[in-house]
Amino acid sequence: MLFGQSVFQSVLTRLKQEHSEDEAEEAGTGFRIKGLGMGFVAPQDDGPVVTATGTEAYFAFLPDVTEIAIESLLTQEEPPAPVIPAHLLRLTTEEVAAELDITAADTEATLGEKRRHFAKANHPDGVAPEFRENANTRMKTANLLIDTAIKGLFWR
Repeated sequence: MLFGQSVFQSVLTRLKQEHSEDEAEEAGTGFRIKGLGMGFVAPQDDGPVVTATGTEAYFAFLPDVTEIAIESLLTQEEPPAPVIPAHLLRLTTEEVAAELDITAADTEATLGEKRRHFAKANHPDGVAPEFRENANTRMKTANLLIDTAIKGLFWR
């Protein structure tokens, strides 16, 4: 306690005094500058100084939008059409079964590993949108074959 006040009370008293001094100074000046929101001056090459506010200042330094659009259209080439991978053309059950190479010696763990390995190369989320239907068909067929093989393990 300093002079009958706690430290907190003395800090509050000092802040109030500073605040009242700031208000007295502001009353004498008549205006206050708050940041860069008041305006912006952007010089241009053609001579006169242009006063811009808000987003106008940002666009004052950018090249003409139509020039950029025309240049990008002239330099833009047509991207080549994606080529379908050869394995996505093998859609029959026999072709997928040959890729999986399921044997009677496979266990549930090895069949799960074969499923993950097959999904890594054939999952629809991993191929171009044009080829997702083929990848989806291959995954459905592989899952059916592996699920049937796992079910067969329990009937032996």
